[in-house]
Amino acid sequence: MAATEHGISVDSERTNLLNHHTEKHFTAGEIVRDIIIGVSDGLTVPFALAAGLSGANATSSIVLTAGIAEVAAGAISMGLGGYLAAKSEADNYSRELKREQEEIIAVPETEAAEVAEILAEYGIQPHEYAPVVNALRKNPQAWLDFMMKFELGLEKPDPRRALHSAMTIAIAYILGGVVPLLPYVFIPRASEAVVFSVVVTLFALLVFGYAKGHFTGNKPFRSALETALIGAIASAAAFGLAKAFHP
Repeated sequence: MAATEHGISVDSERTNLLNHHTEKHFTAGEIVRDIIIGVSDGLTVPFALAAGLSGANATSSIVLTAGIAEVAAGAISMGLGGYLAAKSEADNYSRELKREQEEIIAVPETEAAEVAEILAEYGIQPHEYAPVVNALRKNPQAWLDFMMKFELGLEKPDPRRALHSAMTIAIAYILGGVVPLLPYVFIPRASEAVVFSVVVTLFALLVFGYAKGHFTGNKPFRSALETALIGAIASAAAFGLAKAFHP
């Protein structure tokens, strides 16, 4: 009776501690990664294209038409790439899950020894991890989840991850791609529009780079400068090549 009351008291204290502790970890890593991929390419590729066409003395209408076509094609391509990547990740998880499930049934002693080895790597002594190994053997699903996470390092993917990734990357690409093209909507002379495009896009790259550094844990100002520098190099190269072949 006393042991039962002690167990209830411990559980109650643990629940109370958890309820009064708020974790501040950043948990939207996958979404942020997709946004970074989409916006960074969306800002850079159409920017370089517009600069290159401007260097070739194209009109604003031609730059705008080509830019819109590129943004549409780029969004589809990038979104499809994100979908296939997430789908491959989910397929790999399912394949490894099935293989691990078969091994637990076919060679349980070997799998139990692997659990013990994993726990030993954390400095847990045999007399301490033996009850954990036995408890997992009595719960096949928990055992399987443990092996997937700690032996293979695989987390169960969200079944909607592939579609969400594709949509996020595509929309982010479009939003990024619109920025360098906006000046060409209002300024008919491409030679003038490109100047405003450079200013607006470099500012957007600085803001985006700063935000990227903030959310990924890197130095925001350094990330801002690096992102803007990459965009500037890409557009300068495209503009220079266009001028070289079409003086």
